Amino acid sequence: MALRGCRWAGRALLRAPGPPARGLCAAAARPPAFGFLFDVDGVLVRGSQPVPAARRAFQRLVDGSGRLRVPVVFVTNAGNCLPSAKARELSGALGLQVSPEQVILAHSPLQLFTQFHHKCVLVAGQGPVEENAHNLGFKHVVTIEALRKAYPLLDMVDLSQRPKVLPPPATGFPTIEGVILCGEPVRWETCLQLITDVLLSNGNLESGLKDVPYPHLPILACNMDLLWMAEAKMPRFGHGAFLLCLESIYKKMTGRELRYEALIGKPSTVTYRYAEYLIQQQAGKQGWKAPIRRLYAVGDNPMSDVCGANLYNNYLKSAQQNLVQAGVKRSPQAGSPQTEDYLKLRKDYSSSVESCESILVCTGVYRHNDSSPSKTEQHTVQTVFHGHRDFCFDPSVLEASYIVPDVDDAVQLAFKKENWS
Repeated sequence: MALRGCRWAGRALLRAPGPPARGLCAAAARPPAFGFLFDVDGVLVRGSQPVPAARRAFQRLVDGSGRLRVPVVFVTNAGNCLPSAKARELSGALGLQVSPEQVILAHSPLQLFTQFHHKCVLVAGQGPVEENAHNLGFKHVVTIEALRKAYPLLDMVDLSQRPKVLPPPATGFPTIEGVILCGEPVRWETCLQLITDVLLSNGNLESGLKDVPYPHLPILACNMDLLWMAEAKMPRFGHGAFLLCLESIYKKMTGRELRYEALIGKPSTVTYRYAEYLIQQQAGKQGWKAPIRRLYAVGDNPMSDVCGANLYNNYLKSAQQNLVQAGVKRSPQAGSPQTEDYLKLRKDYSSSVESCESILVCTGVYRHNDSSPSKTEQHTVQTVFHGHRDFCFDPSVLEASYIVPDVDDAVQLAFKKENWS
């Protein structure tokens, strides 16, 4: 993917100025007109290990009593834990108190999709998926494991899982009315099989396969990352890889495209709109009277962090506030569900944010290479698109506003632009 148009200082990465002097200057005493959206994996932590620059960055962001000087929200595509658990993890890594209200997981915006909350939904992922779903407002939740236990004959790939005795038919199992994909599961073959079964049977596995329904049951998918960065030196498969498998299998079996009711998590605009809402709430609770005008989104993945921030920046600048104009294909699964209905978070909420700038760090998925690539390498980089199928391959939305070595440099850069300290 090309990152043309990024701002460079010669051939070196743009590096922010050195540490500020002790104490707060007069400029820093005024209420902040900006806020930060921090990615987590590859920016603040690598797996369970904090990135060394993370604590330095947050030492700049807090005052003498340990309180944040500017509003901060952590926007991650992870979804395998509760917000409270992620907040505790971040508190330990950063050395300050992080509240669950500052954490946006991939599935957090699902609480806005109230028209699905009373439907019986199949939820896939790992971690406390059932508890997460209930906390988001879903009343009737079925897990993959519950479905597998009710219909053990459907899970046939793993020989050790096959029942030795023919089980009695399931009775009283509810008809599934929608599918929630929260994140990459553990046993992909089981999930791929059972989710496909649910779609082909229109949620009634007792009926067997008759006429394939289309459009199929609504699917809400969270986290489109093809890759993510942990302790390993190479990126690992993310939920986007699982979605790619599901889409390919469904099309191979039916000849039709798998459709999404909504795609949630970065780079989806609805996630950034929700993050802005939390930033504004945080500023209000702190008593900061100045309206928040600018957001700085710090991430390590051009396909999710940079793309998402740029799409949201386009959204903010769009007179019609239409996600289609922000770079998403004109399609029902990518466009309409994520625009006006779900972005009206509260009737009394009005946006003051004017821009969202993307800052790319080199401690995760993206690694800056000082050597000049060959023409062949340039061509390969520019044509490989790791983003989701339903998002246009537009090189302009993959161009970071700035590239810096790490999150500490990102914070310093924003402070310099804001004349903050």
